[in-house]
Amino acid sequence: MRSNIKEGLNVGIVLKQDQKTGKITRGVVKRILTNSSTHPHGIKVQLSDGQVGRVKEIY
Repeated sequence: MRSNIKEGLNVGIVLKQDQKTGKITRGVVKRILTNSSTHPHGIKVQLSDGQVGRVKEIY
């Protein structure tokens, strides 16, 4: 749910190139890129280091 994700939150995302393996990359949310309230594959975010992926875990 988009409502569960806030800027500054520590999350685990799957990057586009890691979708086949499901490798989790940890980071801090800089911006939320998905406009809809939910998404079947996860809400897309940009991390503080610039990486973009879909949220799979919230820490």
